Parts: sequence; structure tokens; C-alpha cells
Amino acid sequence: MARDTTDLTPIRSTDELVAHIREGEKPADAFRIGTEHEKFGFNAADLSPVPYEGERGIRRVLEEMGALSGWEPILDEGRIIGLAGAGGQGAISLEPGGQFELSGAPLETLHQTCRETGRHLADLRQVADPLGLRFLGIGASPLWSLAETPVMPKSRYAIMARYMPKVGTRGLDMMFRTATIQVNLDFASEADMRRKMQVGMRLQAVASALFANSPFTEGGPNGLLSWRSDVWSDVDNRRSGLLPFVFEEDFGYRDYVEWALDVPMYFAMREGHYHDATDVTFRQFLDGALRGRIESPEPNMGDWANHLSTLFPDVRLKRFIEMRGADGGPWRGICALPAFWTGLLYDADALDEVEALVRDIDFAEASRLRATVPERGLATPFRDGTVMDLARPALAIARRGLRARARLNEEGHDETVFLAPLDDILARGETAAEELLRLYRGAWGERMEPLFRHLAY
Repeated sequence: MARDTTDLTPIRSTDELVAHIREGEKPADAFRIGTEHEKFGFNAADLSPVPYEGERGIRRVLEEMGALSGWEPILDEGRIIGLAGAGGQGAISLEPGGQFELSGAPLETLHQTCRETGRHLADLRQVADPLGLRFLGIGASPLWSLAETPVMPKSRYAIMARYMPKVGTRGLDMMFRTATIQVNLDFASEADMRRKMQVGMRLQAVASALFANSPFTEGGPNGLLSWRSDVWSDVDNRRSGLLPFVFEEDFGYRDYVEWALDVPMYFAMREGHYHDATDVTFRQFLDGALRGRIESPEPNMGDWANHLSTLFPDVRLKRFIEMRGADGGPWRGICALPAFWTGLLYDADALDEVEALVRDIDFAEASRLRATVPERGLATPFRDGTVMDLARPALAIARRGLRARARLNEEGHDETVFLAPLDDILARGETAAEELLRLYRGAWGERMEPLFRHLAY
């Protein structure tokens, strides 16, 4: 999750909330790619999770990563809970169960994105190896129960952990036992945002199928290919999932703002302290609901930015668009997800093509796909075929889009090289999750230890 924001500019009208999102608009030649990925730390000797404190804990990893990189510590109540690079270089943060996240810098090309990921993983390995720690690229914690999972000392997570059981049955699993890859992309105008949000909503289940990589929990198969995706079916349905109004022809910034205003808050941050605000919506906050409960109770733009970061639809709108449907996975997958969406959305002809491909997928059909993909993956029924029949043309369009971008590396290769893992999946007809299950039932003799060796960075 992103670093929380401080911006004391007072909010005078909802028009300013719309303008806040509109200010993200950029010309196409200024579009950037921001990639985030999470992974699980574990002790190599016994596969146990990594606590925050201790000589071989997450805190020490953060401190040593800071010393190695020169990044500044991010503190919460005096405890280091992340690192921030200077000049927008990105950030490292902790998810609730100790998942270690890189929020990458906004970069021009996928070549830069993949180099950034490689540098981060190499630095992490340099720090973690002497401590006997490794990190696992997968969409869900494959071995540990909730009770066995460590809890990170981050104030907003304590508020969320108390709130989640009140609004769904799977919120704690989401917080403590899942990991994702996410890409953040820009838009040029309200119309451009609308098109990208709509394509993203209609195709997010396809991305979930292509990146399905969470078939194990608590030491064995869980009966799903993407357990992480299934968890999201009952986390907090007021703030997550597919948004029906995004499918409307006239969807715009204000529609998203009006929806966000009526979602309960998690917190209001004042002087670095997090105040529980889960009993009020942001609209009620604007109407004075926190007067007498917190210092400086008038809402500000930092509150709004933080609230937008606590909404979890499958495609999230802030000052950029976030694609949120993929399981965590290996290094190649971290590069493949932004390649897929960049190819589809950053070339004008590719965006026209993919929009035509998915335009007639309505909210009801997208919802059915979203409900079935966690179990069936690419074999999910879709009209007269399966999701595989939608993934193939989508990947072909992404390839054409990347080829048209013509962003070459030093060897003269364009960005299509990063689609290779998805080519392999479609050629084999086997997702990463299905490959893991095949190995587990065969060569690994139904043991978890080989899984950790196989997926460790």
C-alpha cells in the first residue's frame, strides 16, 4: 500500500475532489509506467515467516536496505515501516503480514521497469542471504495460517484489522496472506481515462487468469488456481470489486468521486497519528462528522488522497489508473504484467482494437467471469468458448501495441520480449498455478519445501 499523504489544503467543495483526479492528466508523450510487487519473506532453514523484530527480522532488513540504497526511512510512531527513494525513485513498504513491497518509480519504458525490479531483488538478496532469509514470488502465503502470520506495526493496519471482520469474511486473509503485482498507468483526458478504466474492468478477469498463481494455503492445495482473487469476493464489497457505473457510456471523474464519497473511511491522520474513522463516510466527514473527535477536524486534500488509496476496486482511479487483478509471481511475471497493460492501453491503435474486442462485455458478464476465474482460470467458460479465447486476441493486441511503441533496449529488442511468460502460458494452456499443482503432485511428492526453492527470488 502507498505511503500516506500529508496535504493540509482545505477542501471547500466536491468540485475540488474532482479536480484532484483531473490534475493527473498528462500528454501521451509524458505517460509513465509504475510497477508494484509484493513478496513473502521466509526463513530458509525452516520455511517459517519473518517477524518484524529480531536479529533476522523485517525491521533489520529495512534498515540494511536503507543503508545499502541510501533511501530515507519512513516512520510510524517511531518505527521504520518503509523506505523512500529521493526524487521519486520509488518506495519500499510493508503489507500487514510482512509482505515486502516495491512501489516502483514512474518510468518511461518496460526495459527500465524490469531493470528496476532486478536491482531491487539483487539488493534484497544481498541483505537477506546473510540473515538466512529468502523471498517468495506467489499470490498467497502457501504454508502459514493466519495465527502463524506475523503482524507489522503499522497504525493503519491495526485499524483495518479491527474493521475487516465487520464488513466481510475474507478481509484478514487479504491483508495478511495475499500478494500481488500491480501496474499504474496514466491518462490524457477524462475520455481517455474512461476508455482505459472500462477496458481494465472488462479484462481484469483475463489478467487474473493469466497470472493465477495461488493454488496453495496452509500446506496444501486449496482447490483454486487464484485463491487471492477468490479472497476479494468477500473482503468489503462497498469498496472493492467491479464498479457497475464504470461500464456506463458517460462515466467520468465525478461518478468515481460520488461513489468514493459514500465509502466508509479507515482513518484520518493528524500530526502523524492515525485516528479510527471507520464509522463515517468521506461525505459525512465533509459534513463535520469528526468534529470533537480529532484535532483539526476539517477535511483536507491529504485526507482525500489517503481515502482514495483505501478503496480497492479491481481497477482503481487516483491521479493514475491502477490495474489490481494479478497474483504475485516470479521475476518474469513482474515484468509481464505491465507489458500486457502497457501494450493494450498506451498505443492508440491497440486501445481502439482492445476496446472493440471487449466493448460488449457488460457488468453482468464481467461479474460472472470474475466469480469463476479463481477456480477455472483460462478454462472459465466464455460464450461459445473459454477465457483462453479472449486472452489470445488480447495478448496479440498487446504485442502490436508494444511493437508500435518501438522502445528498444541496448541490444535492439523492443518491449514485446516481456510478454514471453504469457506466450508460454497460452502455448501450454497451463497457468503458473496449474504448473505448480502438477509439480506438487508429481516430482515434489506433495511436499511444500520444493515450492519454496522453486519460487524464491
